[in-house]
Amino acid sequence: MFRMLAPANATLLIRAAFLASLASPAIFAQVPATKGQVAPAVAPSPQKGTGTPTRYQPNRTSRRETAYYESVWGVDSLSVRAVESGELIRFTYQVVDQEKSKLLNDKKLEPALIYPEGHVKLIIPSLEKVGQLRQSSTPEAGKSYWMAFSNPQRTVKRGDRVDVVIGSFRAEGLIVE
Repeated sequence: MFRMLAPANATLLIRAAFLASLASPAIFAQVPATKGQVAPAVAPSPQKGTGTPTRYQPNRTSRRETAYYESVWGVDSLSVRAVESGELIRFTYQVVDQEKSKLLNDKKLEPALIYPEGHVKLIIPSLEKVGQLRQSSTPEAGKSYWMAFSNPQRTVKRGDRVDVVIGSFRAEGLIVE
């Protein structure tokens, strides 16, 4: 099926392939057209960043931010996510130290989600039969807690940077997922 080449022919074939690889970049290089000449037809190379820009960026918090929220407020894993087709924005966090995180679950304080670019402040709605859309029980270490902010006009969208304010607690620059 396959024919074996003699050693001399194989060496010659390898040399020819090597020389062809050296010459090929010069053959395919674009040459600018001068007056009276036609430029060679070469497909344009794709350029980076020429598509539709995307607003989504992963929600990554730095180690310094994580250490700050853990040591000062007793919480970790802060995230903001658009839910219910964007009608609600859910803020979640995990409690690390229950004493330090009591402020976040205090019913007397009114949490707010602020979208500085859109000049919008979202609040937690209070429903007749359900009450406020937030957890306000005594925090326990290792458990996750949430609160949902009303976004009726859907002004806050995925990829937007928002701030969550609860009393003196302030989490800035969280990206909506």
